[in-house]
Amino acid sequence: MDSAERLWIDRFIQHLALERRLSELTCKHYRRDLNSLADWCEAAAISQWRGLDSEHIRNWAAACYRRGLSSKSIQRQLSASRTFFRYLIREQVLGKNPITSVSAPKGKKRLPGNLDADTMARLLDIRGEGPLYDRDRAILELLYSSGLRLAELTDLDLGEVDLADATVHVTGKGNKDRIVPVGRHALSALRAWLKSRPELARGDETALFVSNRGQRLSKRSVQARVKHWAREQGIDSNVYPHLFRHSFATHLLESSHDLRGVQELLGHANISTTQVYTHLDFQHLAQIYDRTHPRAKLKAKD
Repeated sequence: MDSAERLWIDRFIQHLALERRLSELTCKHYRRDLNSLADWCEAAAISQWRGLDSEHIRNWAAACYRRGLSSKSIQRQLSASRTFFRYLIREQVLGKNPITSVSAPKGKKRLPGNLDADTMARLLDIRGEGPLYDRDRAILELLYSSGLRLAELTDLDLGEVDLADATVHVTGKGNKDRIVPVGRHALSALRAWLKSRPELARGDETALFVSNRGQRLSKRSVQARVKHWAREQGIDSNVYPHLFRHSFATHLLESSHDLRGVQELLGHANISTTQVYTHLDFQHLAQIYDRTHPRAKLKAKD
């Protein structure tokens, strides 16, 4: 793939950042996946994007598989390429999308992990006094109470939590805003943290959560604090920030069975993304069906 053709990757990434306003990390992933395709094209003596067809794409995916890439990684690469080719069609570089008829390999479906309610309660039972204890209690409670993504939590500013209304204003993926309820335990922890916060925060810092240096707390620091408290509370399983979101969704669905409501709270664009959390007790669902569906009810024997 010659340098002039590779420039289209740069233009596409700029389009993602400026027009679609995707995050820097997302743009980085797109660039990595498209560079992989461009490198394969160069090795296969394909010098232009218009020279690609569906058979080439299948060969590229097969080469990725032989290199040991997982089905999920190959799916992501194909998705990135499909979006890139749509952009090239818009820019009249291509006449058709060479990836349209190519199916991604199916990987094993893996249910998201979660902590049961008792283990979560033990994890959240942080004892100790001082601003760092108050901050960590508020972080863990808010992650579980509102099902926030890690980036959503670290991006929060002071004005985005409304204690009176018991809500938090979140900017999620694709800069989509949503308002999420905050539970009473999280509210109590947040009030305690907001009283302690001036002891750590710099005067001009707008971040809700700050480090002991007074600046916005990083994602890596939150991950480290979550692991620290899991160890402290004697929880052996791998605990990470997104596990709170999985547990939030699972526990809500188990009690409410309201898939649409949980979709709104999580900020999922497609309900199919939320459906991964519907690993509910099948026997319980079967009992509801047998009890309520007209065709399921057995006629009494004479």
